[in-house]
Amino acid sequence: MRRHLPLSSLRAFEAAARHGSFKQAASELGVTPTAVSHQIRVLEESTGQALFRREVRKVALTEAGERLYPVLRDGFNAFEAALAGLGAASKRREVTISATSAFTAKWLAPRVASFQARHPGIDLQLHASDATVDVAGNAVDIAIRYGRGPYPGAVAEALFADRFAPVASPGLDVEGVGDLARLPLVSFSWTRLDPQNPTWEAWHAAAGLPWRAPGGQLKFSDEGHAIQAALAGQGIALLSLELVADDLAAGRLVQPFGPQLPGHVYHLVRSAGQAPSDEVGAALAWLRAQAAASNRNTVPGA
Repeated sequence: MRRHLPLSSLRAFEAAARHGSFKQAASELGVTPTAVSHQIRVLEESTGQALFRREVRKVALTEAGERLYPVLRDGFNAFEAALAGLGAASKRREVTISATSAFTAKWLAPRVASFQARHPGIDLQLHASDATVDVAGNAVDIAIRYGRGPYPGAVAEALFADRFAPVASPGLDVEGVGDLARLPLVSFSWTRLDPQNPTWEAWHAAAGLPWRAPGGQLKFSDEGHAIQAALAGQGIALLSLELVADDLAAGRLVQPFGPQLPGHVYHLVRSAGQAPSDEVGAALAWLRAQAAASNRNTVPGA
């Protein structure tokens, strides 16, 4: 029977009953009063009941119309609410954060649940890439960049400074610097050449040890792969203590000796062209709080 429901007539009847006027119903529906009158006559003929009493300058519901109107009113209200809900679901608020692959995997991703718990109406989109993303082009809302800056055309604030030190799997039984000669040294290639990049050569100089490139080096193009190699016990790795903080705390890695080398600074970067939206502001505040809670090297004033 649903295939034969006179939907146009039902809609015209509901509007006319709500307004008490064919003219106002016609204005709402974008048709003529004659068209509304015709649709209602079709409905009256299909039901065999008069639904309106035609009076001067107004119409009034008959007993049959009084029975039909609340059913249609509630039904159309339910339709409207359901459609609005679908529209809202398809327009969920999102914030896109771009960071290096290693930082996304080791620092951002494990913390996403805390953001979702605090802001269930906002979806975080994590964009993992070692390539620099132009925040001014609106491809992302926030970029977490690692380096000394500056970042022209963008608003940047220091998040925290990084530190590097030798770390290894506890299964390797590393006890002191003497173990450097018997195990491969794990490292990764820096995307940008900078004399301040923490390297094994720089670490040996800071430790007061002569540098002689060992034949057993394992060098990766990706920082995350170097972390995985350390976890797999493939050697002693010079890694970011911030990115392996959870592994150190869980005992999956140990830091057997120093010294530590200063790394670069992680910055929050966003477009200077517009003020942050409420969603972006919430994500920025969350990132600052997470950094302050997890890192002892937070930059003063950040």
